Amino acid sequence: MIRYTLACERQHSFESWFQNSAAYDKQSKRGLVTCPICGSAKVEKAIMAPRLARADVPEPPPPIPAPPAATLPAPQAKTPVAIMSSQERELRQKLKELRDHVTKNANYVGGKFPEEARKIHYGETEHRSIYGEASPDEAKALHEEGIEFHPLPMLPDDQN
Repeated sequence: MIRYTLACERQHSFESWFQNSAAYDKQSKRGLVTCPICGSAKVEKAIMAPRLARADVPEPPPPIPAPPAATLPAPQAKTPVAIMSSQERELRQKLKELRDHVTKNANYVGGKFPEEARKIHYGETEHRSIYGEASPDEAKALHEEGIEFHPLPMLPDDQN
């Protein structure tokens, strides 16, 4: 599985998982990859930072995209759906367990995540597991400073 950060023609940023890069290319060419905010099928890959996994560091949740401007008509955007195999259901359950574990055991710092992550990274405060929110620009700055963090998996149940 591969996760891409995508952006539509209206600059809405979102993430989506694909079996591999060829699956993304095939779905994109057929117009099956659409923006969940405005429904546009004019979607391209956005610049992404490489992700290196570490088992001992929890992943922060990805930034939540801003809602569309009130002046735009409310399109009937389609939501991605799937029929999953038992293996895929098991993977989904493990992602949910990871998110639940982090949110239960780490300190929630909200929008102060970038500031708290820097304090921990530079030894200004005791190392601890934290989670919160960061804008794409804040996440990019943290990455450029060499501060390791990961997005928490977002599942459809989390948004209901």
